[in-house]
Amino acid sequence: MKRKKNIFSAKALSYFLQLVETMSYTRTAKILGISQPALTQQIKRLEKAIGAPLFYSTGKTLHLSDAGYTMLDATRQVKDILNRAQNEIQQISSATYGVINVGILSSIEDTVITDFVTRYAHEHPDVRIQCYMMSRKEIWAGLDDNTLDIAILYLPDNRIKDWRAYEKWRIITDELMFLNADPHATAASIKLATATTMDWVSYPGNYYIHQVINTASEQRMATEPNYVASFTRPSQIFRFAISNRVSTVLPKSFLLAHDQENPLTVQRFTPAIHFDMDCIYRKDKGSIPRIAFFMDKFKEYLDEKDYTERLTAIHQAR
Repeated sequence: MKRKKNIFSAKALSYFLQLVETMSYTRTAKILGISQPALTQQIKRLEKAIGAPLFYSTGKTLHLSDAGYTMLDATRQVKDILNRAQNEIQQISSATYGVINVGILSSIEDTVITDFVTRYAHEHPDVRIQCYMMSRKEIWAGLDDNTLDIAILYLPDNRIKDWRAYEKWRIITDELMFLNADPHATAASIKLATATTMDWVSYPGNYYIHQVINTASEQRMATEPNYVASFTRPSQIFRFAISNRVSTVLPKSFLLAHDQENPLTVQRFTPAIHFDMDCIYRKDKGSIPRIAFFMDKFKEYLDEKDYTERLTAIHQAR
């Protein structure tokens, strides 16, 4: 007898949740990396199984039906139950055995984090630490769906309105610095409105530091710079700026790590532009022994020498 395919598969439910978020078959298919007919087929299978449409359209606008709202509530409950079950199982595990998944914002200078993870892995060989350089959207998705245990990223983040599910602690307060490609620049500081009159290389438009600059520009009535190129990693931006004599902005932490390699003039913005690098995790993760132990050791590592001292010492030793 042919086995009936499970229409309530994790894939189908995840497609449904993504479609609810975007309310667009085209955008959802693009985000999921599948064809629109494949997405439509999965949704129709769900609708056939429950015997009612999950969505309806008014013109070009997609809406959830009553059945869709019921399905959405049920899907979220199932997701929460599975997450709680996973966490409860993990809570009985050893503090020095298992896997820890860490998401690191790709625009962060990760030298200190890598140094700590290397030491930790040597001291606790039964813990497998998996680090991923990720976009901000990928990090929040990973925290939400339980595929990430810990995240390291820049804050504040105005897109997150409800912090009740999360804990965070500050690693460092960083500052955005201007790398001036003008060979005649000698001043220690510069106004943003002056800096933005030059050609820049920077992060893509949806990246945090690019958005920080946009916000500061609006507040200080500065024009948007002429972006000649964009990269996702600070090292790429740094090399392009030097090779092409183009100005840019980079975190002070990154420049401390690459001071000897930098021929451009480093200037502070007046007023300064600050942001925090934070360690973030869901509250329920804090009771899992191996994750709590890992974070305690990371804090001890930074208490012995703070992030800036570690960064400077590591690169002076190279």
